[in-house]
Amino acid sequence: MPEHDPRIPADVARASEPSTPRVRKALSDSVYEDIKARVMDHEIAPGARVGIEALARALDVSPTPVREALARLESDGLVVKRSLSGYRATELLTRQGVEELFEMRLLLEPRAAALAARNADESQLDAVEATLEAMQALPGPTGPYVSYRDFAALDQRFHDIVTEAAHRPLLADAVERLHAHLHIFRLSGVQDAGDPTVDEHERVVRAILRRRAERAEAAMAEHLTRSLERQLGRFDEQ
Repeated sequence: MPEHDPRIPADVARASEPSTPRVRKALSDSVYEDIKARVMDHEIAPGARVGIEALARALDVSPTPVREALARLESDGLVVKRSLSGYRATELLTRQGVEELFEMRLLLEPRAAALAARNADESQLDAVEATLEAMQALPGPTGPYVSYRDFAALDQRFHDIVTEAAHRPLLADAVERLHAHLHIFRLSGVQDAGDPTVDEHERVVRAILRRRAERAEAAMAEHLTRSLERQLGRFDEQ
């Protein structure tokens, strides 16, 4: 096999060789996670232009997986594409934005928890319990995005599973479209020591497993209310 020309990006060189969808997907996912981390950690500053060619050079890939990653990040609400100016990182939530986000969540998610207690099938009950256990096994998130990525993903997954278990597709879609956890973690980065999020999740899970709809609704509302208070407290500290 001829020696690789270092002037050619690695993924371009690989494109001339036999490849599999699995290899291409691994590259695409890797580029997506790398750019996502840069946005979450503000290495790409809020509101800043996201240069495709510059990112491709920095990651030693062709522009194609970068464009694919940015399209995924646009659907996540982390970048926005504007005509003539390309992609830019979205701005951080303001205090009012946080309040409005939680206002929507408080309208949707307690109702979803109540419906989940009534309608969840056995596999969904197993899934919500397993997600809670996985969160309990992780240390509290600290440091850059890569260190709390798994916790944030499980946090999001927990709320998604609850809304899916409600068996109301429009409700689940509305909650998913908020991208709440990405925006909140990007804003505040990490949790305080002793953050009670997992304990609050546990109360929701117990109520759902026992098919206690009113208790599940109240536990979710309590969790979201306290989470909002914690977020607003960070604004006060600043």
